[in-house]
Amino acid sequence: MKPVNVGLLGLGTVGGGTVNVLQRNAHEITRRAGRGIRVSCAAARDLNRPRHCNTEGIRLSVDPYSVVDDPEVQIVVELIGGVELARELILRAIANGRHVVTANKALIALHGNELFAAARERGVMVAFEAAVAGGIPIIKAVREGLAGNRIEWLAGIINGTCNYVLTAMRDEGREFDEVLADAQRLGYAEADPAFDVDGIDAAHKLTILASIAFGIPLQFERLHVEGIRHIARTDVVYAEELGYRIKHLGFARTTTQGIELRVHPTLIPYRRLIANVDGVMNAILVKGDAVGPTLYYGAGAGAEPTASAVVADLVDVVRALTSDPENRVPHLAFQPDALADTPILPMEAVETAYYLRLQALDRPGVLADVTRILGERGISIEAMVQKEPVEGQDDVPVILLTQRVREGQMNDAIQHIERLDSVTAPVTRIRVEGLGR
Repeated sequence: MKPVNVGLLGLGTVGGGTVNVLQRNAHEITRRAGRGIRVSCAAARDLNRPRHCNTEGIRLSVDPYSVVDDPEVQIVVELIGGVELARELILRAIANGRHVVTANKALIALHGNELFAAARERGVMVAFEAAVAGGIPIIKAVREGLAGNRIEWLAGIINGTCNYVLTAMRDEGREFDEVLADAQRLGYAEADPAFDVDGIDAAHKLTILASIAFGIPLQFERLHVEGIRHIARTDVVYAEELGYRIKHLGFARTTTQGIELRVHPTLIPYRRLIANVDGVMNAILVKGDAVGPTLYYGAGAGAEPTASAVVADLVDVVRALTSDPENRVPHLAFQPDALADTPILPMEAVETAYYLRLQALDRPGVLADVTRILGERGISIEAMVQKEPVEGQDDVPVILLTQRVREGQMNDAIQHIERLDSVTAPVTRIRVEGLGR
């Protein structure tokens, strides 16, 4: 049987890794797919740029449309990133009857509903395992391996840059700005790191995971998103003293009122396995009603880890080339006409515990005022630490851990605490999740 021809959009880090994996493991891939898979053509912005892969036998072009319009191409692999051009190219590939594999989480999170509808109408597949957590096969695990479960919640460290920064702040005792500069120098963070450290990248990934877990349309615009810029070294230290680690977490949970979708720094008990995932590694914890908690760990980025997921999608598409489109695995795990309109909870309705760091004047009555404000709003204190004043300073840090309470109540309490004359700086708030239920 003839090999399947693949057209590759993008020959950067992941594109080169994909070519390398396909060439190096060609025999094994053919055994698994039932047919050979070969890159017949590829588009790149600069054809003279040195490559980390062997492009012999691959027709190269600077025109991506020549790839999606090539009549010999059966599968288009999109690895150029961005949104608008990638969307246009994928829609054109679908219109041409080509199956699509993509690693583009922003595109799927923002336009996946449209792409999947177009693919169903044309009878082709859009595969996107590499869009979430690099080489970890989390989409396949949730969509297929846990298909017999009702997913109750999932929590993920799904951005390696944030995890690297928080790990270094803890282990090396340095502040955010200093660690971020190192992450950029080492290539873990982009020159403009906003997508990572402000939580947008993780939010794109959580959007996709939540849709697959709960059978809802992709709804990126309804996520609550926070980054890690406001986390200070002292917060990392205090969290450790209280028995927690700070991780930037994507969290999704189904409740009787609706679905929680949120990305933010989170205190996790240090004894949890996910709290001990360090550096640039990713991990996702999924709780199913039948299987219980399951943990998926691995490299969330990099040339060959991501290429591993791209090639796995290629194998799946090749296996399904001759199957009836109606009997393929649905893009978002549930049949398209069975997606639920379960509401996404506003952040004010979410219930969680909190870590609060106050900077307050060292004088009698301050803590009484703070506890009164919390008590009036039904907020119970789990633990409290007041640090010794530094010589020459009039204020001291006060750390509070609360029991679970609605976000709206906490917002109101923080507003009133910050109005106290004795509180000298904005309150730092980090949510706390036990991840044990």
